[in-house]
Amino acid sequence: MTPSRTLGSTGPATYPLGLGCMGMSDMYGPPDEREGVATIHAALDAGVTLLDTGDFYGMGANELLIRDALRGRRREDVLLSVKFGAFRDADGGWHGNDGRPEAVANYLAYSLQRLGVDHVDVYRPARLDPNVPIEETVGAVAEEVRKGRVRHIGLSEVSAETLRKAHAVHPIVDLQIEYSLLSRGPEAEILPTAKELGVGVTAYGVLGRGLLSGHWNPNRETTQADFRTHSPRFQGDNLSKNLALVESLRAVAETKGATVAQLAIAWTLSRGENVVPLVGARTRPRLAEALGALDVHLTEADLTEIESAVPSTEVAGTRYPEQMLAHMDSEH
Repeated sequence: MTPSRTLGSTGPATYPLGLGCMGMSDMYGPPDEREGVATIHAALDAGVTLLDTGDFYGMGANELLIRDALRGRRREDVLLSVKFGAFRDADGGWHGNDGRPEAVANYLAYSLQRLGVDHVDVYRPARLDPNVPIEETVGAVAEEVRKGRVRHIGLSEVSAETLRKAHAVHPIVDLQIEYSLLSRGPEAEILPTAKELGVGVTAYGVLGRGLLSGHWNPNRETTQADFRTHSPRFQGDNLSKNLALVESLRAVAETKGATVAQLAIAWTLSRGENVVPLVGARTRPRLAEALGALDVHLTEADLTEIESAVPSTEVAGTRYPEQMLAHMDSEH
């Protein structure tokens, strides 16, 4: 029997791990489209159902990649989760977010065309637009639900207060937020609020942008196109301190017969039945390793040992540059 979890109390059932497709087209250096398609195929063949993307990943290239991968596949076997609203430029820069109601229909129309589908399963603003009440943005997405072009509404990187406001307008099936052994901030207020409201959590960054992969080479060269070039956790002494934590985690992983990545993913899976980790595997070998996390069973003693190996207070550097964090509702 295929294992499953549910996106919140009102959302669809999904495989316990989702596939985050961003890295196949953007943020982590030059893409390999052929391997991206092959990785999506391997994920679907293994039982994965949830594919997560954004209309601004690779300026639409990621949606086109997913369209190519889904040719010949049964649409009903796939859950497409799409973020919208980020302003970017031809150099890959970021310039805020657009949550205006009139923009919702526009963004969605382009996504449906690029994906080659007639509906999106979960549609969500990528970030809160500070100039538009979340009630108005969610109300516009709810109109697309009524029209049948969206099945469910999600949110991304919002505070507990914003989640409550949105949920009062229309049921929110899941909140997408960065959550891992290296990023435990949501535990204070956001995750308890989601659980109270019956909102699921799709956790991204579960491998800390590669730090918790167990494969990070501290001497590797990154380009300006790689997000990690600008990430505080990958800079100077911060990187050295964080990699030391990874080595502590590796020691625990070896006692469980698991890899560092598998242990980190298994820890996220242990956070609750309402949590679905998104693994950002760009290649088939990394995907296979990630799926192996489902076979790692953790006891309470294991969880204590894991959290002792990677204390949240010892993580060096913020998850995004300070200027980006200042505009993230989830950080307020």
